[in-house]
Amino acid sequence: MRYPLLFGTFLCLIVFTSPTQASTGDLGSIVEKFVVRQFPDAASHYWVINQTQWDGDEMIVDVQAIVKERRDTEPTLSRYLLLIVAGELKASQNVPLDPAEDCRTEDA
Repeated sequence: MRYPLLFGTFLCLIVFTSPTQASTGDLGSIVEKFVVRQFPDAASHYWVINQTQWDGDEMIVDVQAIVKERRDTEPTLSRYLLLIVAGELKASQNVPLDPAEDCRTEDA
């Protein structure tokens, strides 16, 4: 009779325990949705996470996107900083690829 009690306790722990930070699987889907939304007409794309910084439930992700448009022969390179809070994308900033350029705020 102890086994049903243990199983019920284990089930309650699974149901009532929620993660406070996004997992790496969540991060991949967030970045993929962002790149698809940024380049809706792309024939193909891939992206690379350069770096992440965590602070509680906030994460800043440095992402490089490589996109091939249907009409272009050369892929387009782009770099973004993504602010993810509690597993949701809250903001993005396009970062110049040329290190000599200054970053400035974008018009929304």
